[in-house]
Amino acid sequence: MDARHLTDSGMARADLNGLTRPVLSSASFFGRSLANRAVVAPMSRVSAAEGGLATERMQAYYGTFARGGFAVVITEGTYTDTDASQGYARQPGIATEGQAEAWHPVASEIRDAGGVAIMQLMHAGALSQRTGGKGRTIAPSRVRPRGRMMTEYGGSGPYRLPSAMAESDIKSVRDGFARAASRALLAGFDGIEIHAANGYLLDQFNTTYTNQRTDRYGVTPENRIRLTAEIVETIRSATPNDFIVGVRLSEAKVNDFEYRWPGRQGEAATIFTTLASAGASYFHLAGEGRGFRDAVETMTEPFTTLAGRLTGLPVIANGGLGDPDLADEVIRGGHADLVAIGRTALSNPDWPGRIESRSPITPFNHEMLSPSASIDNSDRWLTSRGRWR
Repeated sequence: MDARHLTDSGMARADLNGLTRPVLSSASFFGRSLANRAVVAPMSRVSAAEGGLATERMQAYYGTFARGGFAVVITEGTYTDTDASQGYARQPGIATEGQAEAWHPVASEIRDAGGVAIMQLMHAGALSQRTGGKGRTIAPSRVRPRGRMMTEYGGSGPYRLPSAMAESDIKSVRDGFARAASRALLAGFDGIEIHAANGYLLDQFNTTYTNQRTDRYGVTPENRIRLTAEIVETIRSATPNDFIVGVRLSEAKVNDFEYRWPGRQGEAATIFTTLASAGASYFHLAGEGRGFRDAVETMTEPFTTLAGRLTGLPVIANGGLGDPDLADEVIRGGHADLVAIGRTALSNPDWPGRIESRSPITPFNHEMLSPSASIDNSDRWLTSRGRWR
C-alpha cells in the first residue's frame, strides 16, 4: 500500500481503479474527512476593498465553490505584511487585525457549506506591481524580473529593479508569514498555504538567476529553499497541531514559463524532503504553462508522484485539470491525491456537482479576466450565459 493511505477507512490507491469517477471519491487528509478530491486553486481576483479588506462579495464568491461541491477551497494570495509583500492593487491582506476580522465571514461561509478553508499567504517580492504603500520592492538579489507586469492585475510596463534583502529583511518576512498564519487561524481558517511558486518572493529564493546570494540562503538547492523551510517551522511552532500548513511550489513562473529546476529530480527531492522535515502538511504542485498531462508524459517520474513517494504527504496536482477525465486519470494513476481546479472552476463553480450529474462543463473563456481579473468581470460573463452564481 502507498505510504500516504488515501483514506482513513483503508481504501488503498489500487482500490480506486473500479470507480468510475475517482475524483469524486471520499478521503481523509489533514485529519479531516473530504467528500471528494476536488480543490479550488488559488486565483488572484483584485476585488478587495480599500485597505486590503475582504468583502461580502468575496464571501459569496468563495462560498459558491464550497456549495458547488469542492471539498477544499484555497483563497487567492493574501499579503502578509504592510511593508513590501503586497503584489497589486485591490489584493486582500492578512497583515492587520482589521484585515483578519474581514476574512472571518469568508472562512465561515466556506466551512458552513462543508468545505475546508485554507488561506494562501503570499509575498510578491520583485513581482510587486502595486503603486501604494511604502513602495518598497525587495528580492533575494538586485535582479530585475523577466517579462512585464500583468495587465489583468492592474500592471503595465517592466517590473521595477528590487533592493537586495538584508538579513533583517529576511527575518521580517519570516515573522510576517508567522503572524499572518496566526491571524488566519483566529479568522477561522483550517490552515494556510505558503505561496512558494509562480515567481513570487519565496520562489525567487528558489530560482538560480534571481537568487545570486552567496550566504546561507543562496548557491545550493538546500540553501535556496531554506527560507521557505524556516517559515514552515515558524508557523508550525506557533499554531495547533491540527492546523494545516501547506506549500505551493512550481518550476515555471507567471513571468517565465520556461524555467525548470536545474537539478530536476534530484533538486526536487531536496526541496520536498527539506520542507517535509520542517513540518509541511501537504504539497501543492503547479504545472504552470504546460499542464499536468505534459508533465506525466515527459518525465520519468512526475514531481507529484516523487513528492508523495519521498515524504508520505498528501499531494495536490494543479495545471490543466479541468477536464474531468484527466482529473480522474491523475487520481486513478496515483500521480496525486487531490486535484486543484483554477480557471475551469471560474466558469464552473459547481464543477464537482456537474461531474456527478453528468452535466456539460462550460469551457473557460479569457473574457472572464478581461480587462481585469476581478470577480465583477467573472460575474458579468456568467450572467451573460445564464450561469449566475
